[in-house]
Amino acid sequence: MPQSLARIHIHLVFSTKHREPLIADDVRDALHAYMATVLQNMDCPAVLINSVEDHIHILFELARTKAISEVVETVKTSSSKWAKAQGGGHSGFSWQAGYGAFSVSESQVLLVRDYIARQQEHHQRATFQDEYRRFLQRHGVGFDERYVWD
Repeated sequence: MPQSLARIHIHLVFSTKHREPLIADDVRDALHAYMATVLQNMDCPAVLINSVEDHIHILFELARTKAISEVVETVKTSSSKWAKAQGGGHSGFSWQAGYGAFSVSESQVLLVRDYIARQQEHHQRATFQDEYRRFLQRHGVGFDERYVWD
């Protein structure tokens, strides 16, 4: 087969450092747009990005030539620098060291997209930590509670 083709959707989740409420309303939409541009420039188009005060969800298509770790590092580093440059009390902006990346089958993309779109509503009932534990359990990812949070 001479041509290499792939379509891989990733649901990426990570929080602010210590889950501080750093994603303020005054920068939220611009932060999402900036991250979408970073992803596009890596040939990893965003399907949807949404966040609440202490964490973000990104559904994107992983380019067949990129490693997830490379994409995450670039998105987190560049968006953190961008947020700090916005002024207005964002100089201490920082993401947590880790992340969760979960594969999404084509048949589930709309469901995951809907879930991400409803973050504000969802987090009236559940904390980020509870949500993240459920993701890890649902995807069969073993974890040690001592090392998941920073």
